[in-house]
Amino acid sequence: MDIVEVPENLGVLATALWAWAVDLIPRLISTLLILFFGWLFARWASRTVANIAHKTDSIDRTLRPVFAAIVRYAILILVVVAALGQLGVQTTSILAALGAAGLAIGLALQGTLSNISAGIMLLWLRPFGVGDFIETSSVAGTVEEISLFHTQFRTWDGVYKFVPNSELWNVTLTNYSRNPTRLIILEFGVSYEDDIAEARRVLIETAEHHDGVLQQPPPAVVPLSLGDSAVVLQLRAWAPNDDFWATKWDLTQTGKRDLEAAGITIPYPQRVVHVSREDDDAASLPSPTEAAHPANKGEQAR
Repeated sequence: MDIVEVPENLGVLATALWAWAVDLIPRLISTLLILFFGWLFARWASRTVANIAHKTDSIDRTLRPVFAAIVRYAILILVVVAALGQLGVQTTSILAALGAAGLAIGLALQGTLSNISAGIMLLWLRPFGVGDFIETSSVAGTVEEISLFHTQFRTWDGVYKFVPNSELWNVTLTNYSRNPTRLIILEFGVSYEDDIAEARRVLIETAEHHDGVLQQPPPAVVPLSLGDSAVVLQLRAWAPNDDFWATKWDLTQTGKRDLEAAGITIPYPQRVVHVSREDDDAASLPSPTEAAHPANKGEQAR
C-alpha cells in the first residue's frame, strides 16, 4: 500500500466506524432500557399478582406463589426476546439454539426435571395444600410453600425443612388435615373386680358431655382385651380435625377422673404368683446328695 493512500484508507475506516456507531449506540441504549424497565415491570407484575391472589379467596393459597412466578418469568422471556430483536438478532435462530441447548441441559439435569414434573403433578392432583400437616417415611410437618422444584415444611418443633418434590411424589403420603373429622382412640384399664358395664357407661357419658366430641357418629366404648392385670376398654369418639389433639388430651384426663369418681379402679400392672403345697413339700425334702452323705450335712452344720 502506498503511503499516500494510508490517510485516505483511515478516513474510510473512520467513516465506516462512525456510521456503525451511530447506528448501533441508539439500539444498544434502547436494548439496555428495555432490559432494565422490563426487569422492573416483571418484578412489579409478580408482586401485584401475589398481592391480588392473597387478597382474594377464589385462588387457592397453594397456587398463589406459582402464579406469581409464572407471570414474572413469562415477562422476562418476552423482554429478552424484544431486547435481542432490538439489536437486530434473528430470534428464530436463537430460539432454535435455545431449544437444542435446553435438550442438552435437560439430559444433564434429569433430577431437576423429575422435581419439576413431580411439582406439576402435586399442583395438579393436590394430595396436600399449604397449611396441611402431612407425613411420609422421611419427613413430617406443616406445608408452608409448594413450588415447581421443592416444598417447604415446618415441623411440629419449629424446624425448617426443604424437600425436593420427587421425594413427595413417589412415596406413600399421609395427610392428617385433609378430612374435617378424625377418630380419637383411648384405652383405659379397669380392674377385674369392678363392673365392666358401669365403667363403659361412665366413659360414654364422659365423651358425650365433652364439647369437643361430635355426637354423630356417637361415642362408643368396647371391651378390647383381657390383659394380665386389667380389662382394657377402648373409647372411640369423633372430633373436628382442628380440635383433635386438645380433645384427646382432655378426654384422657377427664376419663381417668370420672372412673375414679365412680369408684372404678385403674390397676397398676401386676403379677400374682401362686405356690402350691406340693412345691413346699418338695422344697423341704433333702437333695439326693444330702441323702447319700448325711455326714456332710452334719459337718456343714458344725
